[in-house]
Amino acid sequence: MKRRTFLIGSVSGLSLVALTACVPPSPRPTASVSTSPTPTPSLVPRPENLRRSSWSADPFARGSHSFPAVGATPEQREALGQPVDGRLFFAGEATSIDAPGTVQGARASGARSAREVIVAAVTGERIAVIGAGIAGLTAARALKDAGFDVVVVEARDRIGGRIDTVTDKKWPFPIELGASVVRTSGDTTLDEDLTGLGIATAPFSRRSETRTSDGLVVPVPDTGAKAVDAALAWAADQPADVSVAKALDDSGASKLSTTDADTGVSDADWLDFEIVTVLDVNTGAPLDGQSAWYTPAAPGPDEDRLVLGGFAGLFEGLLEGVDLLGSSVVTKIAYGESGASLRLGNGESLGADRVIVTVPLGVLKTKVMEFDPPLPFAHRGAIAALGMGTVDKIWLQFAEPFWDTDAPLWTTVGGDSDFRTWINMVPLTGEPVLVGLVAAETALRLAKVDDDEFLAAALASLEPFVAPPATATPTPAPK
Repeated sequence: MKRRTFLIGSVSGLSLVALTACVPPSPRPTASVSTSPTPTPSLVPRPENLRRSSWSADPFARGSHSFPAVGATPEQREALGQPVDGRLFFAGEATSIDAPGTVQGARASGARSAREVIVAAVTGERIAVIGAGIAGLTAARALKDAGFDVVVVEARDRIGGRIDTVTDKKWPFPIELGASVVRTSGDTTLDEDLTGLGIATAPFSRRSETRTSDGLVVPVPDTGAKAVDAALAWAADQPADVSVAKALDDSGASKLSTTDADTGVSDADWLDFEIVTVLDVNTGAPLDGQSAWYTPAAPGPDEDRLVLGGFAGLFEGLLEGVDLLGSSVVTKIAYGESGASLRLGNGESLGADRVIVTVPLGVLKTKVMEFDPPLPFAHRGAIAALGMGTVDKIWLQFAEPFWDTDAPLWTTVGGDSDFRTWINMVPLTGEPVLVGLVAAETALRLAKVDDDEFLAAALASLEPFVAPPATATPTPAPK
């Protein structure tokens, strides 16, 4: 596979894959705004409702999606997806070469693994699928339709994995804590399938309105994008893969002026803008962990579609006739010529002829699931080499808009705010709802704080978008 260079303008990290894991559960983030008297910025009103994700702290995920880490190759994704002894099969977005980090990539991998089982197995065999995300459910449906006895083993108390649709009467429409975008919709049938299920989607432009920390709307120059392009072009000619951070430094592309222009923004600020709103959101990983050879290419400017009608509707009918064993943690998989055995966290065992593993890469890295015999070196090498990134969201519902723009995508440049990318749902739904994104190291840091501190960081980041107070018309002096 050729080394690829970066195309500017992506916020494809919005497209978080739906997968599940099998490890002991932990509490999910709280569902509403805390009533603790934590100070919030005076310019931004307190929202009526709040929901947030915390994928790095979620033991069923350990991150939001895989990314190309330094030294990792696309061939390792293929290696991770290879069957083992005709008994053990793998699926999930981390095994997708064409669409890693996406729902369509995960779904296609589930279909692939089902085809591999059908070739290797005899109709009627019992197949265990570990994980009830889109990869696992797709595989289970195909195998059930092909005449197999299928059981899906899921650690969570819900299906969907990192497709996490919240339907609550407090919210005017279903909100997505995980996957929410159909990326490069022209290259997949996913959008058409959602439409067929009655799930609404809307075109989503990645062209943003960008403001300084003082609220000044500024055009985005290509300064930062050119610097990244130059660094990756330099890296492509190196004998070994390096991080994007090293490529920027060693190529000299990061040596930009720190002198502010008339807008108060320097060339160095625009490079930081490119890193935070594009590279970090794309991978969910720190710059020194991102591969300069395999930085993912961005889709075209208007190829994404935002899911508005509830991504979880994609699961409709997939479990019909399929046994589901929920809230069940798989701690060990033993496999051999005679079949396979799963050990569950409660001490029970489950037998099967063959097993499809769809747990996320982040969970495989923790080694909470034991394989007996150990996985082949190629699989273990792929698990170690590929990276797992984190992009989190905060959903805020307000009584009414406090902002003065109808742009659907907002970004900020300069300053030190944590949330640099926001989605304005008003032009898409008519409702005063905002969605903030936070990625990489910032996401990992904020995952450790409570709702009040998380909210305070989000509201402070929204200050540049507060509408200025209306100026009263002077009353003419009496004559």
